[in-house]
Amino acid sequence: MRSSPAKLVMFGLAIALVIAFILSPFASSSPDGLERVAEDHGFIQKGSSAPTWANSPFTEYETPGVEGGVSTGLAGVLGTLAAFAVGVGIARLMSGRNGSGEKGGGA
Repeated sequence: MRSSPAKLVMFGLAIALVIAFILSPFASSSPDGLERVAEDHGFIQKGSSAPTWANSPFTEYETPGVEGGVSTGLAGVLGTLAAFAVGVGIARLMSGRNGSGEKGGGA
């Protein structure tokens, strides 16, 4: 009994979403590498007054309007879905097929 590639992809996506929701709240709150170097060498204050990411929808990996670990888990799920959507889009562009499964372009 063989499963279709689409079922396998959906199963993988479901596993990734569960992992993202469960493990996201355990992510490190320590600064990333570049931020850490800037702090250690004392030039972090020389950056712009408002960081570029300050107005992003998931600042500090939290979902606006949602409290606690669920907020971080939801941000992880939404980020996973966004990455999956970009991957599917790139795969469709690279395969030369449109959404109906027919070859794109040409007549």
